[in-house]
Amino acid sequence: MPRSSPRAPLRFSTQTLLLQLAVVLLVVLLSAAVHAWLTYDRVGREAENQALTLARTVASDPSVRADVLAISEQPGTPPPSELAAGPLMASAEAVRTRTGALFVVITDETGLRLAHPDPQRLGERVSTDPSEALSGQEVTTRNTGTLGPSAGAKVPVYAPGSSTVVGEVSVGYSMETVGQSVERDIGPVALTATGALLAGVLGSFLLRRRLQRLTLGLEPEEISTLVHDQVAVLQGVDDGVIGVSADGRITVFNAAAQRLLGLGGLAGTPWADAPVPDLLKSLTRPGSGDTSAVELVAGGRVLVANARKALHRREDLGWVVMLRDRTELQQLTRQLDAVGTMSTALRAQRHEFANQLHTIAGFMSIGQHQQAREYLARLAATGPLKFPVDQAELLQDPYLQAFVGAKGVEADERGVALRIGPETLVRGQVTDAQDVTTVLGNLIDNAVNAAVAGSAEDRWVELEVLDEPGDDGGTLHVVVADSGDGLAEETDAEAVFAEGFTTASGPVRAGGGQGFGLALARQLARRRGGDVKLLERGRRGGPGAVFMATLPGTTAGTTAGTKDSRLNDAASRDAAGKDHHG
Repeated sequence: MPRSSPRAPLRFSTQTLLLQLAVVLLVVLLSAAVHAWLTYDRVGREAENQALTLARTVASDPSVRADVLAISEQPGTPPPSELAAGPLMASAEAVRTRTGALFVVITDETGLRLAHPDPQRLGERVSTDPSEALSGQEVTTRNTGTLGPSAGAKVPVYAPGSSTVVGEVSVGYSMETVGQSVERDIGPVALTATGALLAGVLGSFLLRRRLQRLTLGLEPEEISTLVHDQVAVLQGVDDGVIGVSADGRITVFNAAAQRLLGLGGLAGTPWADAPVPDLLKSLTRPGSGDTSAVELVAGGRVLVANARKALHRREDLGWVVMLRDRTELQQLTRQLDAVGTMSTALRAQRHEFANQLHTIAGFMSIGQHQQAREYLARLAATGPLKFPVDQAELLQDPYLQAFVGAKGVEADERGVALRIGPETLVRGQVTDAQDVTTVLGNLIDNAVNAAVAGSAEDRWVELEVLDEPGDDGGTLHVVVADSGDGLAEETDAEAVFAEGFTTASGPVRAGGGQGFGLALARQLARRRGGDVKLLERGRRGGPGAVFMATLPGTTAGTTAGTKDSRLNDAASRDAAGKDHHG
């Protein structure tokens, strides 16, 4: 026979419901039992007190005291028939009938019954110990006698006018009557217990539904696995991940997001109050839906961000914001562009080199050795490559020469002349080429774009670079001016450094965008302790805007000299409008 498949374990929410129901049921039963016991004990004590009061009343009756004394003084106990017809029997039965007691028993000083509801028991010794009452003490009792279980009291009977105990009175009420009283009280108790049980069951069901909603129907083992997977994934990826709950609080802010935004852990912080760029917050505003990727600058990096709605079945869980770093990609793209431009320049001048060699060979073949030497001297003075950048020899750092030369070739292709200003002097070596080329390249690109878009016929960009020594490395000062139309008067000087700010109506270079170059350049400079500033707005028809960048700790090997005066002269002359450019 095929084996039956093992029964699936109960879900955690079902186990919780059953456990809660069991606890509620146990509490209700215990409460009902305790209440019933307390009620039974209370009614029993009331019966004992009532029996005590009745026994005292009977024992203090003068006729009863006299009759008991008379019988006690006789040499023996009268026969049962005489006792049944005697006055004590009549008094006891009258009291019992009137009060509804189970029994009213009167004994002599030896415990023999003188009055009893059952005449057959007259003259016999009582079934319970009468010694305490016969010794002068009043006692209450709960016991089972010849008439059944009872709650009663025993009171001594004193001789008239004396403190001598001549007998005792025992009164009892049936415990069955007490039980009937409890049964009458147990109805409300049962109704209360039933109501409490139903309320507990309803509360348990509601708690079960809320537990399922909070856990999304997942079991504890599944939740534990998800937590471990989340930690492993979120902390292991290089992309920044920010989770925003439906109520607007940050629930996830992984290490990559902290690194890219330059912030500490923000988990638990309201998203609206988080110190993140406003562009990120705009991605998660109501009605924005899933957005395409946007670029922003944060922490000296160019980031690509996008946001997606997080849904589980039909439940809105909030937003997930993804951040990717494009800084290195942009820097690599810039360097590749520079290499490509230089390669193009090299191919373009290959033919010129061939012509120069043919010229030298011609001089030598006709014996014009002096002219050949002069021709070689001119070639040595201008260098092996002739970039379209005036006074490039002022940049003694080979990296700067190559980078600015490549930019000159690129600008020349677009009809813009890139030249080095006469105040330029760089005698040190660049030590942080990545930051220098990022800042310098953005400033030059913006200036070339402005010159192309400007209304001046003579399109130019002028660059002046100076370095000054320092204990922690030399500081590079860069001033860039152009022939563009400058910035409008109503444009705020700080607004040009905001993310997304641009004066162009569209891309001016294939594959390029606007609005991030100046913001990135300023953040990189300020991260090093420097800055990028707008020195002059420019005017329509040219000259255009003048920008100045300060990059501390980017050069080495600089010697002290006249750097400060040359820098001041360069900044003043550029801010004055570049008069020498006409």
